Amino acid sequence: MNIYTTDKIRNVVLLGHGGSGKTSLVEAMAYLSGITSRMGKVSDGNTVSDFGKEEQKRKFSISTSVVPIEWEGVKINILDTPGFFDFVGEVEEAVGAADAAIIVVSGKAGVEVGTQKAWELCDKYKLPRMVFVTDMDIDNASYRQVVEDMTALYGKKIAPFHLPIRENEKFVGYINVVSEKAYRWQGKEVVECDIPDYSKSNLQICRDTLLEAVAETSEEFMERYFGGESFSEAEIRAAMRTNVDDGSIVPMSMGSNVLCQGIYTLLDDIVKYLPSPEGREIAGINMKTKEIYQANYDFSKAKSAYIFKTIVDPFIGKYSLIKVCSGVLKPDDLLFNYDKDVEEKIGKLYVLQGNKPIEVSELHAGDIGALAKLTGARTGNTLSTKNTPIEYGKTEISVPYTYKRYKAKNKADIDKISQSLTKMMHEDLTLKVVNDSENHQSLLYGMGDQHLDVVVSRLINEYKVEIELSKPKVAFRETIRKKSDVEYKYKKQTGGHGQYGHVKMRFEPSGDLESPYVFEQEVVGGAIPKNYFPAVEKGLQESVQKGPLAAYPVVGVKAILYDGSYHPVDSSEMAFKMATIQAFKKGFMEAGPVLLEPIASMKVTVPDQYTGDVMGDLNKRRGRVLGMNPIAGGKQVIEADVPMMELYGYCTDLRSMTGGRGDYSYEFARYEQAPSDIQEKEVAARAAKLEDGNDD
Repeated sequence: MNIYTTDKIRNVVLLGHGGSGKTSLVEAMAYLSGITSRMGKVSDGNTVSDFGKEEQKRKFSISTSVVPIEWEGVKINILDTPGFFDFVGEVEEAVGAADAAIIVVSGKAGVEVGTQKAWELCDKYKLPRMVFVTDMDIDNASYRQVVEDMTALYGKKIAPFHLPIRENEKFVGYINVVSEKAYRWQGKEVVECDIPDYSKSNLQICRDTLLEAVAETSEEFMERYFGGESFSEAEIRAAMRTNVDDGSIVPMSMGSNVLCQGIYTLLDDIVKYLPSPEGREIAGINMKTKEIYQANYDFSKAKSAYIFKTIVDPFIGKYSLIKVCSGVLKPDDLLFNYDKDVEEKIGKLYVLQGNKPIEVSELHAGDIGALAKLTGARTGNTLSTKNTPIEYGKTEISVPYTYKRYKAKNKADIDKISQSLTKMMHEDLTLKVVNDSENHQSLLYGMGDQHLDVVVSRLINEYKVEIELSKPKVAFRETIRKKSDVEYKYKKQTGGHGQYGHVKMRFEPSGDLESPYVFEQEVVGGAIPKNYFPAVEKGLQESVQKGPLAAYPVVGVKAILYDGSYHPVDSSEMAFKMATIQAFKKGFMEAGPVLLEPIASMKVTVPDQYTGDVMGDLNKRRGRVLGMNPIAGGKQVIEADVPMMELYGYCTDLRSMTGGRGDYSYEFARYEQAPSDIQEKEVAARAAKLEDGNDD
């Protein structure tokens, strides 16, 4: 692969709904540019970018892949992202590394939720974008409908570049709206032809839309437009270049991935209209001087690169995908990782073409490449020189809220599972493992059920270990609501030295649900010697770990030792500890024991039209809606308190209620008394488990 300077690089991310044709578009681009000699198909599992075993099996993208394409003396780094929402972390990583985006829309399916989410993501990262409509070879595909829907959503900035020509229900050519010329396909080539009469009215509409978008770009153009003047082709193209860059114009074109039609013009448009990294800003912090470091993809500045993604593959090894932010990287460069405080010799430089590493002699600022076998490096780290240690801001990655309990099918695999999951977490930042020691369970967090399903499958196929997922246990607590007064005498006489401990205790609510217990003593007259008080407290410490009600931890109990007796020979610390444990059990059960359940403070973000459904569903889950706050984009943030045990499966339910448009987040808020029916169920379930001898 040739070496490209910053001005000859385009970093383009493909975004869109699952199944809109992103991967097959990459395949058509790869074929047209000569990377492949035949076009692969997603259904056959032989595409350049979907190289993972899981991707080939499931027939959709799971991780982002990079495919560099050389076109007209320019290198286009195509970042192919997954369309399914469970793999949003991959999309966020890719968007963080891109300088422009192509939003892919299926002409058959039209504008979908993923299309709108892609647009919002481009807005968030201020990415220039184009829209490419695929599936034009399908008879019922409607380009006009997509143009209308996109214009209705995003206004006058939508500028259709091309119109399709159809004959006998076949897609045979296109009309260039800018030059007002028509072209037909003959094999891979195009020949000019007459504009069909039936397209003329539609061409006029699209041209008006395009000219309106151009007129919006400056006051001079606006005046000329309203004065009835037209713009020359050169003026239109020049306005396009400037205004695509600042996002005030979004070009739209179309084609067929399968027939490789419309791809040539798309690649040309990428080169013509989408910006190189050269003009984009990027700044970090110089950790030595604590000053802002304006890297701005300047090749003459000190070397620095940002690791935006990590690939850990059992077959091809570990690769850190980097975007060079300044300077020129060369093999054997010594780079410093400030996050990990290690200096690493980078060895060879690669560009990845799907999963195929291609060695290169240097990478200029703005380019995307890969480094192999960096020991300490993680996604989000910055590599720079030791003299100029730089830190760039980390890409914002979505937080996982869907979790399940996991167990090893084979006990001997526990260590191997832990190591495999650690490797996968290096690769996927939306995956998280939590060891819940309180409930003796290991939890696996992901972005949704499909995400967790893929993790289980990868563990089997790539790491040869198997886990089972199940519903997690909820961390209940036990406390008391009343007062009780009990005594217990622990007495054992088995020949020789006996055991004797006698305590009288009062139990009452302490009012502090943060701490398990408060211990006080009011013993007078030496009824129990002082040296046995620690043994009584030790008995309490043990007792609160598993409460008498349903074996959950105890909170908010005040225990007062006020009387008792001892034996000068037979009394011991052990005897008083045992007496306390028994007194606690008795006293707790007499003091109105209740279960407390964890409550989450939750925020659900949904479009206005779904607020009624979502609030109704939250009520069904025993939630208390606290309020609604409108935000930009016609959305509402619903705030509610919901019991944690009701949140299981919420991700799937919210998506089906809102067609994938809803998002949510939550955090633990406090404990509240569980309703009596929930308490009865839990106590009964616990009793059944203990009966079976399963205290898990």
